[in-house]
Amino acid sequence: MNEKLTRNIGIMAHIDAGKTTTTERILFYTGENHRIGEVDNGEATMDFMEQEQDRGITIASAATTCFWKNHQINIIDTPGHVDFTAEVERSLRVLDGAVMVICAVGGVEPQTETVYRQADTYKVPRIAFINKMDRLGANFEEALNEIQTKLGANTVPLFVPVGSENDFKGIINLMTQKYITYDSTDQGKTIVENEIPASLSEMAQQWRERLIDSVASFSDEITELYFEGEEIPLELIQKTLKKATIERSALPVFVGSSLKDIGVQALLDGVIDYLPSPSEVPPILGVNQKTGKEVEVGYSQDKAPLGLIFKIQVDREAGPLCFVRMYNGTIKKGTSIMNITKKKRERVNRILRMHANRPEEITELEAGDIGVIVGFKEGRTGDTIGSEGAQILLEEMHFPTPVISVAIEPNTLSDGEKLRAALTTLTQEDPTFTYRDDQETGQLIISGMGELHLDVLVTRLTKEMKIQARIGKPQVTYRESILATATGTEQFSKVIAGKENTASVTLTVKPLPSGSGTNYHCSAKVKGMPELYYEAVKRGVTNSFSSGIQLGYEVCDLDVEVTAIGYSELTASEFAFEACAAMCFDKVAQQANPVLMEPIMQVTIAVPSLFVGEAISSLTSRRGLVNSIESRPSGEYIHAQAPLSQLFGYSTILRSATQGRGTFSMQFNHYAQKQQ
Repeated sequence: MNEKLTRNIGIMAHIDAGKTTTTERILFYTGENHRIGEVDNGEATMDFMEQEQDRGITIASAATTCFWKNHQINIIDTPGHVDFTAEVERSLRVLDGAVMVICAVGGVEPQTETVYRQADTYKVPRIAFINKMDRLGANFEEALNEIQTKLGANTVPLFVPVGSENDFKGIINLMTQKYITYDSTDQGKTIVENEIPASLSEMAQQWRERLIDSVASFSDEITELYFEGEEIPLELIQKTLKKATIERSALPVFVGSSLKDIGVQALLDGVIDYLPSPSEVPPILGVNQKTGKEVEVGYSQDKAPLGLIFKIQVDREAGPLCFVRMYNGTIKKGTSIMNITKKKRERVNRILRMHANRPEEITELEAGDIGVIVGFKEGRTGDTIGSEGAQILLEEMHFPTPVISVAIEPNTLSDGEKLRAALTTLTQEDPTFTYRDDQETGQLIISGMGELHLDVLVTRLTKEMKIQARIGKPQVTYRESILATATGTEQFSKVIAGKENTASVTLTVKPLPSGSGTNYHCSAKVKGMPELYYEAVKRGVTNSFSSGIQLGYEVCDLDVEVTAIGYSELTASEFAFEACAAMCFDKVAQQANPVLMEPIMQVTIAVPSLFVGEAISSLTSRRGLVNSIESRPSGEYIHAQAPLSQLFGYSTILRSATQGRGTFSMQFNHYAQKQQ
């Protein structure tokens, strides 16, 4: 595999902006599909889960490989719905570039902003595709302005549309100064290039000037040629723009309509021309397990193999399918490899390249490529795999905590074991889904990112896995924290099996700002005390975080410092220090004014301006706080915050208050003290 000819890209956007339709067109033009599958009739290749076809939305990010102009393009189609944020996060972690699909009617919608920020976190270069130019209300310039103002992106339009809505006919290539139309009889495969009509030449010239002006700001050579009035070579513009895109200082913008087969081939050319190959992206960070030092991991075919498992899909026949992005070296079929995160050896039974849901068997996976490994027993999302001799642990993935829970009960005892096995499978696949046994009620509790998230998972249990179960009402996942600082000491002394075990620990707990999580540090140093006792103290405290202070909810936003340790060489034991630290934390936290914390959600409501009053009152009656209202051509957007406990079933209430025309999306923002 020639890495220069490889692109690992993701397609991401807000729900309903046309990501999956765009991917379908890409697969059609690259010859992967002989006919185009449509989302609207449930035939999209990338939405191969039954529910995705029923609901017309993307849930799991599907990986597929296609070829365009001798380049291999690995595409990951990601969900646009906020409940499936983990799918977007895990994909961004392993991508070299991304295509942002933006609707020409809706512009930059809330989830587009979220995904754009996530892409910034992972430093992913992007190009944008303004889609749906054929829709009523499509406005290219308005969408372009929103990309600049809301996302803060430096847009560089490379194509402009000719007409819009029903009159959308084709696009003008500002690089080559050609008017491009697509033949609708063969689904846009035939591209017709013409000279720009006289009626459009002035408009095209203005956009061309703007393009040269934008690119000139990245290159002195282009500026000089421009001022001297000389022709600027196309290769120089492309090279300059590619460099700026990889540095994330420019966002090349393409335009078209995936549904009407206009502009997708130009977008494919843009993926090859402006998004980086695996060797052109900056190195990622890892930790050398021998030295404990941070190292940079750059692309290399010759080094020891190193890859990252970024997704797991459990297949009934084959077992776990581990989606792996390779950074260094080569993994061959039939060999053993080290799971560096779990410190276990795993066997590579088979290697597959996925074409949506149709696998192709290959013999090896090289640096820069994305594929599926079958045969791993211990692999989990975020695990690093590599060689035993050169163990480098890549930065782990961080997923948001689940905020909503429901109780689930099997209908029969025989379904009980099957249910637990199925839940284990789902937690393997989805890191934001968890299940646990409630100690007090004995119920089995499942937790996720939102009502839709849990609804989808429960439907998978009942439909796909054929398990009959009853579901309780949604419950909020609360947290506990403290409002004051407190210090205390705990002594531990017990005779176990004739041997005395003693320990003494002094702790200080203090509150932290919202969203800080939990901190643990130990400033007590005792001469001659073995490291394993310090570890036992840490274990005692950190294990107590999950069991809460008063009500058994996990703790958040507090800092614990161990200030003194009483150690006797003769009677010390790991057990004594762990138990003593846990007891000390319980005692001190009780004195620090403990409080219950509830999840506060960031809510965005889209309504026609006629219903703004009704939408606001429906939210404020649920303890919501409106932060801002933003007017757009498509309606009013209300940005607010509200407690999750007040938002169950809110979509129904909003629909009835706005005659079915209001929609809302929410995502977790922070934990705040629960109001009585």
